[in-house]
Amino acid sequence: MGYFDSKNPKEFGFKDILYEKKDWRAKITINRPDSYNCYSTETLKELIAAFQDASFDDKVAVVVYTGAGDKAFCTGGDVKEYADTYTSQPRDYWKYMGLFRAYIESIMNNGKVTIARINGIAVGGGNESQLACDLAVMSDNAYLGQVGTSVGSVACGGATQWLSIHVGDRRAREMLFLNERIPAQKALEWGLVNYIAPPAELDKKVDELCEKVINKFPECTRYTKQQVNFWKEIAWNSTVGHARDWLSTHFACLEPNEGMNAFKEKRKVDFVKLREKAVNGGSPEFMYGPYKKSCPGCGAKNLPTEFVYCGKCGAKI
Repeated sequence: MGYFDSKNPKEFGFKDILYEKKDWRAKITINRPDSYNCYSTETLKELIAAFQDASFDDKVAVVVYTGAGDKAFCTGGDVKEYADTYTSQPRDYWKYMGLFRAYIESIMNNGKVTIARINGIAVGGGNESQLACDLAVMSDNAYLGQVGTSVGSVACGGATQWLSIHVGDRRAREMLFLNERIPAQKALEWGLVNYIAPPAELDKKVDELCEKVINKFPECTRYTKQQVNFWKEIAWNSTVGHARDWLSTHFACLEPNEGMNAFKEKRKVDFVKLREKAVNGGSPEFMYGPYKKSCPGCGAKNLPTEFVYCGKCGAKI
């Protein structure tokens, strides 16, 4: 028995993903179709384990990454989890971002060629996930996009770092600032994916690419990937640590709280209202203003400035 002998995928007992290995291929599938294949904290842990296993397995030449069903490849992080957990405990978002970083790097630094099989929507962290892959085949009825500035976050999990490498500066800014959908044909023209295909022919095209990769020298392929990763690694490693800290701090602010709860509650965000708050001397950083008031009744300090009554004793302040 060696340290890196091939393992049976069933040994892992994954719950959120499907993992299979056969004919020199590994296939990793986010299996959360009811939530459009968004990833939770636990999903990230499983994905990291699967990508690492595929990387170390000599029986694997190529890794296909996809989502279950036909509606979504991946829609990024679980916004409901963000709203319920991380806006309440921003310090834990720093820990979450550590997992997310390890997940992205398990794809980018994988010793095998990774192919994104984009079978549906790929937005937010889903688009960043396919950008981390080496090659991408996209269903012609799918679309890509970034959503950070619409939900109170920043797409610095790969998009701010890599979109300009793929599509150029102006188009990158268009995607990041406007958050509009990029349909398959435009994604192909812009260089976001390698091929597009009708849904019924998606697997055929992916298989063709897999066969081509399999019939190449493995160590030469691995080192070629390492070399061609240069610009992506420079951009990633120069920014992701700062992004991790900034996002965890920002999760204590009003923007993600409002944006992600609006998504969860399926309502529109009044973006201009937040802008007006700043213009009129308010504070868009805090839910109810900075903590500056004191209660004349009980002496409580550091109460939000927009409070009319004390949150401790109920007295008018």
